[in-house]
Amino acid sequence: MDIIVRLLAGLASRLRIAFYRVQGMRIRGHVLLRAIEVKGPAACIALDDGAALDRGVVLLVTSERARIVIGLHTYLNRHIMIDADELVEIGERTMIGPFCYITDHDHAIRAGAAPADGPLVSAPTRLGARCWIGAHVTILKGVSIGDGTVVGAGSVVTKSLPAGVIAVGNPARVLREIAP
Repeated sequence: MDIIVRLLAGLASRLRIAFYRVQGMRIRGHVLLRAIEVKGPAACIALDDGAALDRGVVLLVTSERARIVIGLHTYLNRHIMIDADELVEIGERTMIGPFCYITDHDHAIRAGAAPADGPLVSAPTRLGARCWIGAHVTILKGVSIGDGTVVGAGSVVTKSLPAGVIAVGNPARVLREIAP
């Protein structure tokens, strides 16, 4: 019975890949797509070989210029939202825990105006290779996270983090370097 479930899941993933390729998504090599949701033009999204997106992942593209790029052998766990207006790029072999939110924009605010009345302000957000992002992490616009960095569960990353560190908290701060 388990083999039948696995075969059906594999078939469903292949059908999703075919559907999103027809929509213009750039999918290189073999990827695994569980039941994900794509909002906006799929042509703005690129998945590299070995990428795996679990159930409930939402890829939200808010403009025609936006790009979401997910690197080689990168894993996005359940219920992650990537919200791009310009560029969200995730490096190879990165793991992102469940219920994370990653964005490259927010709204400009003005006194006496509703937040939604302000224009979007964007700056590219980049996660390096071999990063590990814990569950429930929020990564805000303009942040770069260096290669091999670990961000602890529940953290809010408001400023860029260097390579090879462990960062935790709200706002996330470097706790220590990772031993080589």
